[in-house]
Amino acid sequence: MEWQQFNNKLTELGYSSNDREFIERAFSFAKKAHEGQKRASGEPYFIHAAAVGMYVAELKLDTHAVAAALLHDVIEDCGISRQDIARVFDDETAFLVEGTSKLGKVRYHGIQRKIESLRKMFLAVAQDVRVALIKLADRLHNMQTIKYIRPDKQKRIAIETLEIYAPIAYRLGIGTIKGELEDLAFPIVHPDEYMWVRQQTERRVPEGEHYLREQVKPVLEEMLSVEDVTPVLIDFRKKHLYSLWKKLLRYDMDFARITDLLAMRIVVENIEDCYQTLGIIHQLWKPLPGRIKDYIALPKPNGYRSLHTTVFCIGNKVTEFQIRTRDMHREAESGIAAHWAYTETDKPRQGSMVEQHMAWVHKLSDWQKEMSSSKDEQEFLESLKIDFFKDRIFVLTPKGEVIDLPVGATLVDFAYAIHSDIGDHMTGAKVNGKLAPFDRELISGETVDILTQKNRKPNTEWLMFVKTSIAKNRIRAAVRKESPDYLLTETARRQKKIYCQFTITVRDRVGLLKDITAIFSAFRINIQHLAINTKNKTYPEIAVSAQLRDTKQAESLVTRIKNIRGVEEVSFKS
Repeated sequence: MEWQQFNNKLTELGYSSNDREFIERAFSFAKKAHEGQKRASGEPYFIHAAAVGMYVAELKLDTHAVAAALLHDVIEDCGISRQDIARVFDDETAFLVEGTSKLGKVRYHGIQRKIESLRKMFLAVAQDVRVALIKLADRLHNMQTIKYIRPDKQKRIAIETLEIYAPIAYRLGIGTIKGELEDLAFPIVHPDEYMWVRQQTERRVPEGEHYLREQVKPVLEEMLSVEDVTPVLIDFRKKHLYSLWKKLLRYDMDFARITDLLAMRIVVENIEDCYQTLGIIHQLWKPLPGRIKDYIALPKPNGYRSLHTTVFCIGNKVTEFQIRTRDMHREAESGIAAHWAYTETDKPRQGSMVEQHMAWVHKLSDWQKEMSSSKDEQEFLESLKIDFFKDRIFVLTPKGEVIDLPVGATLVDFAYAIHSDIGDHMTGAKVNGKLAPFDRELISGETVDILTQKNRKPNTEWLMFVKTSIAKNRIRAAVRKESPDYLLTETARRQKKIYCQFTITVRDRVGLLKDITAIFSAFRINIQHLAINTKNKTYPEIAVSAQLRDTKQAESLVTRIKNIRGVEEVSFKS
């Protein structure tokens, strides 16, 4: 890419002449530094630097961030020092380049390196989120050109992308980058599943697009005009393939249950028009019960705002509509980058949207302190996935405070998320005004009231169903305080494990194996061996081997597995 082309794009994006002059210096510096270097594709290396710089500019970050994106590899690949960059440009640009360079040094080889990658990324996000945004842009271009490297390296980078970079893009609210990273990694990590989902989608999408464009859109435009609502944009979006696959896994791979493969998206001028448009849609078509989601009044934890409704549309086809303002649309695409607001000290302003987006990073810092004593790297990693990277729900306190939790979180998880004292003295809970059992899994939008008594103490049985590591750690801490020998007995139980083999006779169906392994995961048990005997095609047998705490735990597993649809018989021997 030549400077004139880059400059023209910057002008379109609204960068001033002073901004462009500063960026041009970085452009020229990086081009000269990378001169003679080639990528795996054989192209000049600077093409990559320019692409990353353009992605960051399209996120509309500040001048220093765009310059740092252009320079992001000069320290690692060109032997240029941080001091050199600070002298030629300034300390801020040098700080961003050095931060991005440090992230590039860690490679994903095994659990320990993966954890090291995560810790470095989180530290970078906490210090200056622009470093993480530059790194996301870097990863995006690398994934777009990944076909030029050897297959084993492709697989490593794609797994790292799915498990580290895409979730961070999601938590920062950058829907465009998150979706593209996942869809680029999907065919490399799960090639067969990717081909199946793609084929199924290609069969359905053309008809759906024609339906929305030729039938639904004209009716909607006419009705909005009658009601004096002038939309900024009416179009539709197609669900990303990886996101679709994850949803299909939850629905036993049944495409008939997917109602948002395509969704009609309406962008209007203001919030009042959002709610008026929702009312107009419901006048035209009957909504599905329980499928109206108000993410304007209650935004998602990553800042996403919109109104969603699913209706029985023309021809009684189930159709999803998404309604938002211009600002909400930009936020959905660019996330935290849409609210860039820095003071002279490079810290988010109090109360700014940047600060709200960063709230999870502060929680993560506290979480890492609690997990610092964990010597089990696998436990650290699994806890991190559940506590921060699993799909999220938001649940309300009686005062309207929003509590951010992972999907599957229980009432006890909710109590400990508020405060350890609330969890320790919990005696009961009400969900939407009705009493509910402690192990009840919560749903987004529910209001929860925790009942407490001073003399009440945690129960070790809670450890069997709570999902978050914060709840587990605080339950253990409270029990140890009351029973000093608890730690010794718990350690003894862990050390004195028994080896069990389960034989599960099933009536086979899609998703059954996933449901069975999920039970072991819920008990925090690592499966050591799994085999399937298909001699009896109608009733195949699944053999699962694992180390368990005791036979009582094995019996609990059997009880849970028997409740899975399709499981005919379960036995175990130790």
